[in-house]
Order: sequence, then C-alpha cells, then structure tokens
Amino acid sequence: MHKKTEEEEEDGTASCSDPAATRTLQDCVIIVIEDNPSTKSLQKSAAAKDISEPAMNTQNSLFTIAAIFLVSLLGLAYVYFSFPKLEEHEKQHVKLPWDIEDAKELGQVLDRYKDRYFTEVMGGIFITYIFLQTFAIPGSIFLSILCGFLFPFPIALLLVCFCSATGASLCFLLSSLVGRRVVYKYWPEKASQWAATVKKQNANLFNYMVFLRITPFLPNWFINIVAPVIDVPIKPFWLGTFFGVAPPSFVAIQTGQTLHQLSSSDAKFSWNSVILLALFAVVSLIPVLAKQRLRRKFE
Repeated sequence: MHKKTEEEEEDGTASCSDPAATRTLQDCVIIVIEDNPSTKSLQKSAAAKDISEPAMNTQNSLFTIAAIFLVSLLGLAYVYFSFPKLEEHEKQHVKLPWDIEDAKELGQVLDRYKDRYFTEVMGGIFITYIFLQTFAIPGSIFLSILCGFLFPFPIALLLVCFCSATGASLCFLLSSLVGRRVVYKYWPEKASQWAATVKKQNANLFNYMVFLRITPFLPNWFINIVAPVIDVPIKPFWLGTFFGVAPPSFVAIQTGQTLHQLSSSDAKFSWNSVILLALFAVVSLIPVLAKQRLRRKFE
C-alpha cells in the first residue's frame, strides 16, 4: 500500500511538473471562465463603461464651461451694477460696442467718469475684455480703440496686450477641456500629425505665434481653440500672444486717440497701417529663418 501511494504521488508530481499538462489545465480554466455567464456580463459592462467614460467626460466638461460662462456673466453684472449712478440718457450707451459708433458713445460716457472713478472704469474694461476673449465673442477691437481714447498710450497698450494674452489663454484652457478630446476621438491621425509637426518646431513656437497674431491669415479665436489640440504649450502661447497683438493694438490705440472724430467709414486700417503690420510680421520670422540657416551651415 505504501509503495502504491508513493508511486501515485510520484505520478501526480510528474504530471504537475509537466509544462504541457500545466498549459492544458490553464486552457481548461480559461474556457470555463469565458463560458461562465457572470464573466460575460462583467466583460460587457466593462466595455460599456469604456465607451461611456469619454462621453461622460465630455458632458462634464461642457457643464463646466457652461458654469464658467454663467459665473462670468454674473461678474459682468456685478461690474455694471457697482458702477457709479448714471444719468438716464447715459444708460443706453453702456453696453458692449459692436461698431465704431457704439465705441464712440460708450467712450463719451466713460470719459465723464474716468477721473473720479478711474479704478472702476479700468476694471470694467479689463473684465469685459477678458470675457470677450475667453469666450471668443467679437468686439474686442472696439475695446482696444476705446482704451486708446480713455487712457495714455503706454497704459492702454499694456492693458490691451495683457487682456488679450490672458483672455486667449483662458480660451485655450476651455478648449483643452472639450476640443482636444473631441478632435482626438474623431480625427486621431490628423491630430497626431499636427502635434508631431508642432513638436518639431517647439523651439520656434514663440516666433510663429507672434507671426500669426500680427497677420490676418487665421482668426484669433481659431488660434485660441486649435492651439491646445495640437499640443502648443501654454507659456509660448501666452508670451507670443502678448507680444504678437502689440502691433495691431498699436494701430487700434492710435485710432482711439481720435475716436471723437471717427465715423463708421473712417474706422478702417490705412495703407500705412497695413505696411507697418506686414513689416512687424516679417521681423517676427527673422529669428526662425536665421536659426534654420545656421543649422544648415553647421550640418
């Protein structure tokens, strides 16, 4: 009996140590697990979860953007109602300027209160400008003209450049919440190609951003929304925007200094302005061209 038991134990040990037998046993276990109805239901629920998670994330991002928009509207309302008491005929002119006439009428109202309520006037323009830039709402060009009318040139230029860069960066962050996820979901190959191209030009992104802000080839709102999708870092984006909007803002602020004399037909860029902007655009690309030439020379 003892001998038989020892032989059986030896046979069992041998079968366990046999790799082929071990693989067969593992295959049997896998088949049993896969055929188990509870396992199949778990796999289906896991797959459904993977599909629903991106949709839920997108919905959450949209709700976040909507909440930020509502909070921003409340901020604008607070600025409006905390402003000094206006005359009845002035209230109708305190609104977002959509054309040069609106900017002129708003400028005349604010100019009356600027000296006594300088902080309130500047704070109102500051918050409104960032609001328009953040949510890609047209009209910021008229606020730039208005700044040229209300403030000294250096203050107006610094205010416009800072508001443009900060508002554009906030739009950049909002786009990264939804836009990036949507583009990579529906056009992953294209987005990856664009991101790879941006990565190759990482050292020159500041100059390219300055160039795009000066030239009218792409709308500013389009740049703000697309930049996070193609992996443009926030630092060169902000700096490039700050310095890139300076030349067109220079022209707008100069226009604002004669705002009271302007009519709708006069509010256009002159040929001198166009030539000046083109010159700035060329200058912004000189460092990039110089780097490429030096690299070829040393290679």
